[in-house]
Amino acid sequence: MEISDSLVDHIANLAKLEFNDSEKEAIRQDMSKIVNFMSKLNEIDTENVEPLMFMSHDINVLREDIPAVTITKEEALKNAPKKDSDYFRIPKVLQGK
Repeated sequence: MEISDSLVDHIANLAKLEFNDSEKEAIRQDMSKIVNFMSKLNEIDTENVEPLMFMSHDINVLREDIPAVTITKEEALKNAPKKDSDYFRIPKVLQGK
């Protein structure tokens, strides 16, 4: 597949990127290398290769959900820059009318 300047311009437009002439030439060469590399995959014999659906055979291996206290309220508030008895104090985010 030939990577033309018009194709680079089109992809740059879709990606909202701008390139000068030297950058465009570098991108065109890089894209050509990528396409040529990917075309090498067509040379590989995959006749008896099963499709890879997952990286491991483990499916839905999750820890058991057991409720437990992992940190106390005092420990959580210990390093807070601002606190008010039992709560973190943060700057106002929403402006009222």
